Amino acid sequence: MNPPAYPDGLSAWGEPPLVTGMNVLTNPLLNKGTAFTERERDVLGIRGLLPPRVFTLEEQMQRTLISVRGKPAAIEKYIYLTQLQNRNEILFYRLVMEHIEEMVPLIYTPTVGEACLQYGSIYRRPRGMFISLRERGHIAEILRHWPQPGVRLIVVTDGERILGLGDLGALGMGIPVGKLSLYTACAGLHPGYCLPITLDVGTENAALLSGPAYIGLREKRARGAAYDEFIEEFVLAVKEVFPKALLQWEDFGNTNAFRLLHDYRHRILSFNDDIQGTAAVALAGVIGALRLTKSSLKQQKLLFLGAGEAGTGIADLFVAAAQAEGLTEAEARARCWFVDSKGLLVKNRGDKLAHHKLPYAHEHPFAATLEEAVKVLKPTALIGVSGTPQTFTQEIVTTMAKLNERPIIFALSNPTSKAECTAEQAYGWSDGRAIFASGSPFAPVEVNGRRHVPGQGNNIYIFPGVGLGALVAESREVTDRMFLAAAQTLASLVGPEDLAVGRVYPSLTKIRAVSLAIATAVAEEAHRAGLASAPRPRDLAADIQARMFQPVYREYV
Repeated sequence: MNPPAYPDGLSAWGEPPLVTGMNVLTNPLLNKGTAFTERERDVLGIRGLLPPRVFTLEEQMQRTLISVRGKPAAIEKYIYLTQLQNRNEILFYRLVMEHIEEMVPLIYTPTVGEACLQYGSIYRRPRGMFISLRERGHIAEILRHWPQPGVRLIVVTDGERILGLGDLGALGMGIPVGKLSLYTACAGLHPGYCLPITLDVGTENAALLSGPAYIGLREKRARGAAYDEFIEEFVLAVKEVFPKALLQWEDFGNTNAFRLLHDYRHRILSFNDDIQGTAAVALAGVIGALRLTKSSLKQQKLLFLGAGEAGTGIADLFVAAAQAEGLTEAEARARCWFVDSKGLLVKNRGDKLAHHKLPYAHEHPFAATLEEAVKVLKPTALIGVSGTPQTFTQEIVTTMAKLNERPIIFALSNPTSKAECTAEQAYGWSDGRAIFASGSPFAPVEVNGRRHVPGQGNNIYIFPGVGLGALVAESREVTDRMFLAAAQTLASLVGPEDLAVGRVYPSLTKIRAVSLAIATAVAEEAHRAGLASAPRPRDLAADIQARMFQPVYREYV
């Protein structure tokens, strides 16, 4: 296939040369399967290589949908969809886009968690690149092995903190593969531009190291200078081989995640979705919830369970938003409190605090448990980013409901098995008054004759639009102001019909419109800040929409 022809950013996908025979049938971007016409089968030399009946794309999609729904378990559906993506990407994305609410939980959270745990045994064929410590000194050469030279978006993980599942090493590849599928389905980035990468630096997971199905290096995880030098070589190689690429850091351990974001955000176009994307989607949910509580950001007191990259990222963006409402930075930080594995985060706790926790260590008596912290701090919102399931107990939720007419309770940990509480628990224990959101989807709940629809505070609402906007503008950086703009845009798209059922995010069926609006806001901010390298079109939104990939078959003859 020819390299992408996007001289002005992301405007058109270069037409591939006419390939024939099995070459066209084994290329997922060119293959139409049973949709090749009679004339195409003759010209391309594939007559006899396919069943005789010619199907339309719509007919193929219906057959595929029946097959997916016929699988008894989510992981089997995931495997089927992965094989479909590897065989026919147009059909795969058409199916996902037209049945987005049904398919996203299968290709990403919560099913991707189980898929990562089993990745060694379900691995079928290459998708993305594994770059290990063995490739030190040759990473640029390895990147050139990728068949598409025009890569514009890389999602990379080192597998140390996969969702709430911990260190999965090379098995974490399911995350960048899944994220990039969402970039295409939700924001229209052409799949030919996307490159998933797993950096295999070893693992601390003893069960994996001794297991027969583990596909990564059987080594302890690299630390210190060896790790840093490997990452530095990788970043320099990306800049050399794919100079226009955006690099999305994904599911790195807390210490490395903050450090890598700080070290590289001004050196290469990049962001960390776990820190910045999670922050934006959570802040958008809080802003949406305030339309139900009839209050403002500066009136809130947030209590977080979990003080890692997600929690402190949310707090940092909340501080920026509260400052825009008139609070000082100190006043805004004083409204954010944290409980971690050692109890309430306070200055006199006695242990050495990680750098990212220090701004939120306040002067206050210590509280040993979350329940005690809720009672003494009286928060308006409880936000779970701990990866520890069932930690929002009935006593805690009941107390929140006593303190607030409409308590905000966000159980954001993924996958579903790691959620701090379920939607049914949050609504039931609060007599239906909770404003609830979760990281993975939950079904609607009826309490006292009223139907409540949980919002899914999933980063899917944020990162596809942010990435698209930054790429279209050819921004030199992805800034915190871009994520604030994304959060505010997302919150503005919550309609009266959403609020009527307690949902603080738009329906997932609107995700392409959401991504377009966020991409427009991000690109606008890039131009405002003087970071855009591309000229600003007269109609920014129309220009972006015209660039978005649509899953339709090309005509060969």
